[in-house]
Amino acid sequence: MSSASRRSGGLLEGLYKVFMRRTSVYATFVIVGALLGERAVDYGVHKLWEKNNVGKRFEDISVLGERPSE
Repeated sequence: MSSASRRSGGLLEGLYKVFMRRTSVYATFVIVGALLGERAVDYGVHKLWEKNNVGKRFEDISVLGERPSE
């Protein structure tokens, strides 16, 4: 019975030990995660904005006498 209570907690406990044991590893993990998350959200919002505004952007408006560049 004692061996069953001593078994490892599994994946979550292993990840906790890897990322939370040292402050430097935790801080690096948080900063890198925040930067990657910010880039992903920015990319997604930009793509959504472009999809919803096709034909309405400044680049899409032709000036009198000019042809749109291709």
